[in-house]
Amino acid sequence: QVPLAESGGGLVQAGGSLRLSCAASGRTMLTYNMGWFRQAPGKEREFVAGISWTGTRTFYADSVKGRFNISRDNAKYTMYLQMNKLKPEDTAVYYCTNIGIPSMTPSGPWGQGTQVTVSS
Repeated sequence: QVPLAESGGGLVQAGGSLRLSCAASGRTMLTYNMGWFRQAPGKEREFVAGISWTGTRTFYADSVKGRFNISRDNAKYTMYLQMNKLKPEDTAVYYCTNIGIPSMTPSGPWGQGTQVTVSS
């Protein structure tokens, strides 16, 4: 298990952008498929985006397709989520973890997450 740390959240107006980062502390991240999930108040945690360990395959929830972009830099042991055209319904705590492909099932430990708040 590779400890992960999310960062980059904040308060933004609708239509704005944020970039989240997920940093791993070990080289084993290089061989893991990884993904972003989010949990809004009173709702279950849901899949947002996933990326293969090579970075060549990406997957998105329908709700964010065309607005969010997932990427990774294995040399920096870091994964990113560029979020554009943010909507109030994107407000949630965002988490990164290891995932299975193609199931997108989370398979690793959860970090503390980073809060994203989108005001209307």
